[in-house]
Amino acid sequence: MKLPRTWRQPGSTLALVVGASLVLAACSSNPDRSGNAGGTGDVAGDIVISGSSTVEPISSIVLEDFVVANPGVDGSVDGPGTGDGFALFCTGETDISDASRAIKDEEAAICEENGVSYVELQVAIDGLSIITSPENADVSCLSFGDLYALLGPESQGFDAWSDADALAGELGDGYGQIHAPYPDADLTVTAPGEESGTFDSFVELVIAEIAEERGQDETTRPDYQTAADDNVIIENIAGAAGSLGWVGFAFADESSDSVRSLEVDGGDGCVAPTAETIASGEYPIARPLFIYVNADEAAARPELTAFVDYYLSDAGIAAVSEADYVALDADALAETRAAWAGR
Repeated sequence: MKLPRTWRQPGSTLALVVGASLVLAACSSNPDRSGNAGGTGDVAGDIVISGSSTVEPISSIVLEDFVVANPGVDGSVDGPGTGDGFALFCTGETDISDASRAIKDEEAAICEENGVSYVELQVAIDGLSIITSPENADVSCLSFGDLYALLGPESQGFDAWSDADALAGELGDGYGQIHAPYPDADLTVTAPGEESGTFDSFVELVIAEIAEERGQDETTRPDYQTAADDNVIIENIAGAAGSLGWVGFAFADESSDSVRSLEVDGGDGCVAPTAETIASGEYPIARPLFIYVNADEAAARPELTAFVDYYLSDAGIAAVSEADYVALDADALAETRAAWAGR
């Protein structure tokens, strides 16, 4: 029986304790993931996972199944954001760090300083969806130039969509076709904050090149409502007719009854975010998703090694598709498995 999606909402905390394990054990696994979840059930211990709210649903599904087959294991998954997750991981407070971007040099340095060695494992691909309210019928596609004009560092203080018209005119069509003039409507922005890998990916993929060319800081406008919880972003976007923001594709897709995803033009025309366009690279805002495993802890604790073994098995990695993310192709998955085997 498929577990309720409420167990898997990004931005929430999944705590698997003895009582929850008994409930889970009464359910049969999803038929697509019906293999042995991590072996014989003879491992025991606690597994602590934190980090990206984007990767959180994948890790949650995998951990749910692993605990069913291994009742001696308890675990937790939460999603405060990639940066906050690395802050915990690099001080030895967690076993696995979910990440929607690669670790930064300064974060790796803190890990090294604290003696935390790790294995980086790509587990999926995600796209970033640019979202607005279904009431905002005047906008269907935004280019990288549009997004910079509305959300970049030079748009601070723009309270209406039309406030960005002049800046968009300066940019021209060098970053995809400009769709100004924009609606004369309030612009209400809600999106991830700087602690989030989703924020970092948006800046890197959409904002950074234009900002550098214009001599600006490679960041977004600072004056918008930030939220680490994707549920809050969705609620705010759904609640304001002139809203604009971004979240991971899977979460936007799951919330399509309350928000609308826009097509994006990265220079090759407007493309809608779908699993197919993200996998093919046609959709211009896509990124890899990772887990980082504490290598020394894995070497010392059979339960952690068994969990990662299961995560990367055919049965475990099927959680990527169940969570509505884009699966790695065979070659990329083989590379991930080889990285784990060669740790």
